[in-house]
Amino acid sequence: MNGPQAVYRGFSPSITGMLYFILKTDGSSSGKCVEQARIHESESGKEIRTSPMTAQPMQTTTGTVTGSDLLAMGDIGPCELIDGVIVRMSPTGGIHGFLESRLDRRLGTFVEDTEAGWCLVGEIGIYIRHDPDRIRGADLAFWSRAKLPDGPPSGFIDVAPDLIVEILSPTDSWAEMRQKIDDYFSIGVGKLWIVDPAEATVFVYHSAPQRTALRSGDTLTGTGPLTGFNLPVSELFAI
Repeated sequence: MNGPQAVYRGFSPSITGMLYFILKTDGSSSGKCVEQARIHESESGKEIRTSPMTAQPMQTTTGTVTGSDLLAMGDIGPCELIDGVIVRMSPTGGIHGFLESRLDRRLGTFVEDTEAGWCLVGEIGIYIRHDPDRIRGADLAFWSRAKLPDGPPSGFIDVAPDLIVEILSPTDSWAEMRQKIDDYFSIGVGKLWIVDPAEATVFVYHSAPQRTALRSGDTLTGTGPLTGFNLPVSELFAI
């Protein structure tokens, strides 16, 4: 039999105010956690509550957190902002990190050598829309100098990249990825590469419904400002 729910609270200072932590249990003898959330209290007194940290992101909820609010929180770990609600993401696994690093080295070197623009990695925050704010975190993205003539800004980027690269993790579903694909092309992303380690395949999206599958024997090539970049798929996945 379950007893009353127990709620534990704690707090720690942050650069912009105070972060309050809430842990709610179901009242059973095992003390199963049913809700874990954070509340950020800024100097203005405004409280911002993130979505509960459950296995399934709350995609249908509309919240009040803005991109500026999220940026002011500092490093709160991997997350995206989906229509005003902070959605947590798990840290990446080894193969994911390996492929992201290899792509960054190969593509980043090409971009620097040709002075084509900027290649950024690490869940870069990209605005999809405002009011409510939606910010996606991309594994890797490239902006030409024409897109960002003054270089990358310090905050989240409100300009569509020429190229986005997403690497699938074992827990990613194609239904979730389809939402990201639609979001990216809704803001005018030029190309999207989705890297699937399980199938050793790179899916090149030219638009939301149009894609090409590249496998061993094929070559991943750049277009537009990235013309001249070539990476055999077999080299990308080689261990």
